[in-house]
Amino acid sequence: MKKTMIAVGMTAVLSFAQWGGGFGGPQGGGSVPDADKTADVNYVGDGKTYHTLDIYVPKQAKESYPVVIHTYGSAWSMNNMKGSADLSTICAAYAKAGYAVVTPNHRSASDAKYPAQLHDIKAVVRFVRGNAAKYKFDTNFVAVSGFSSGGHLSSLVATTCGLKEGKSGSVTVDLVGDLGEFTSFSSCADAAVLWSPPTDIYTMNPISMGGSGTMEGAFIGVEREGNKDKWMVASSPYYASDDDPPVIIFHGTADKVVNIEQSKELYDSLKHHNVVTEYVQVPNGEHGGNVMNSSENLSKAVAFLDKAREAKAAKALTDTTAKDTTAKDTVAKDTVAKDTVKKDTTVKDSTVKDSTDSYVQKFAKSFDLEIYGNHLSVHGVAGTFRYTIISVNGSHKFSGYFRKDLDLSVLPVGIYAIKVESPSGVINIIRFAKK
Repeated sequence: MKKTMIAVGMTAVLSFAQWGGGFGGPQGGGSVPDADKTADVNYVGDGKTYHTLDIYVPKQAKESYPVVIHTYGSAWSMNNMKGSADLSTICAAYAKAGYAVVTPNHRSASDAKYPAQLHDIKAVVRFVRGNAAKYKFDTNFVAVSGFSSGGHLSSLVATTCGLKEGKSGSVTVDLVGDLGEFTSFSSCADAAVLWSPPTDIYTMNPISMGGSGTMEGAFIGVEREGNKDKWMVASSPYYASDDDPPVIIFHGTADKVVNIEQSKELYDSLKHHNVVTEYVQVPNGEHGGNVMNSSENLSKAVAFLDKAREAKAAKALTDTTAKDTTAKDTVAKDTVAKDTVKKDTTVKDSTVKDSTDSYVQKFAKSFDLEIYGNHLSVHGVAGTFRYTIISVNGSHKFSGYFRKDLDLSVLPVGIYAIKVESPSGVINIIRFAKK
C-alpha cells in the first residue's frame, strides 16, 4: 500500500452544537426482520462485554453472504449499544438486500483512549474473515458502516488500510492492534457507508461535558489546545490515499450535532485521491432520525454496496484473465522459440506459413456475445469455446466448454460475470443477471 500521512493545518472553524439530546442521535433498537440472530459473540476472546458482537444472517438460504459491519454512535462514550445500532432501519435494509450484518460493541472513552476503539473495529473485521465458514460469511466483500462516532471509526478503518502507524509531528499511534486470534487476516474494508460522521477531530468545535472537559478530549486522552498532533492522528481525511475503498457519505443539512462540513472535508480528500466516493446531502436531515433513514437513502446505500461488489468481482475476473493471457504468452513464446530452432534446420515452406497465418487470423478476430432470456449466444466465430462464470459475491464459480449456445437457466438467482474464450485465445466478458 502506498500511503503517506500529511499533516495539514485547517483554517476553517466549524460550528458544532452542544451534546443536547445525545451525540449518538436517535438510532433506535428494534430488530432485523427476516434474519437469524446470533447474539453476544466475543470477537477477542477476553470475556468482556465491550468485545462482543451480534450477527444477523438473512433467512434466505445461500451458500454465503457478503458482510456489512455497522457500528453505533455514542460520542465514543458507550461500550454496550450494539442492540441500538439502527437495527430496524439501516441494518434491516442491508439484511433485506442479502448482506449478513454484524453489530459490534467497542470500548468507550472511559475504558480506554484512542486508538483502542479503532483496534476493536479492526479486530471485528479480522474476526469476520477468520470465521467465514462458521457463519457463512462471504469474505470476498466485507464492508464497514457506522452512524455518528461509529461512522468516524468506520471512516478510519476505510482510510487506514495498509498503514501500521499513524504519524503527525512527534506523535505516532498504532493503527492496527493485536486483538483476537485472527491477527494474520486483513483488517481492510472493501467499502464504507458513513452516516452523519465526524471525520476531522482536530477541526471540530469540541462538545463540552459540562465543565469537565470535552467528549473529544475524553476520547483522545488530552484536550485539543497544545495537542494538535494527537488530535490529527484520529482524523480520517489526513489518511486518504489513492487505494482507499469506495466510500459513500450521508449527512443532513439540518444536523446541529455534527456539522455537515465534516463530511464534506472527507469527501474532498477522497476525491483528491480519485477514490470512488459519493456525498449525499440530505435536505432537512438532522442527526439521525426518519429523514436521514428514509427508504430513498437506504436504497442508495445498498445500491452503492452492490456496485462496489460488482466492481471488485469484475476486477478479480479481469486480473484472472490477465494472468491467463500472460501464461498463454509464455507458452506462445516457447512455441515460437521451438519453431525457430526447427526452421534453422529444415527447408522453409512459405506456402504453408502463409496458409497457417491466414487460418490463425481468421480465428483471432473478435466475436460478439449476446444474452437472450437465460441463454448466451456467440456470434462472429465458430468453434468450441471455454467459459468461466463467477458470481459477484464469489460464492459460485462454474467453467466448461460449449459451441454456439450456453444454457444459463441452471444458475442460482444472482449477478454474474461470464468470461468466454475463443479457440484462438481471444477473450470476451459479459455481465448476466439471473432473476
